[in-house]
Amino acid sequence: MSVRDRMNKVFREIFEDPTISLKDETTAQDVEGWDSLRHIDLIMQLEEEFGLRFTVDDITGLKNVGEMIAMLERKLSAK
Repeated sequence: MSVRDRMNKVFREIFEDPTISLKDETTAQDVEGWDSLRHIDLIMQLEEEFGLRFTVDDITGLKNVGEMIAMLERKLSAK
């Protein structure tokens, strides 16, 4: 399963919406219920899904899903 597919799975679970389909340009404004608390849940679930730990620098400034995927791929390749 690709990083994007796994990320879609996490988003669908966190936001309880089986219809979510992420694009690189997807932002918090595009997903109903994506507020600061859900963002924390999302980050924690992504850490668990991918077996990674994120630093503040990793997640600060991420503008969209494409940037999140790129960050995940970088961390996975460095693992």
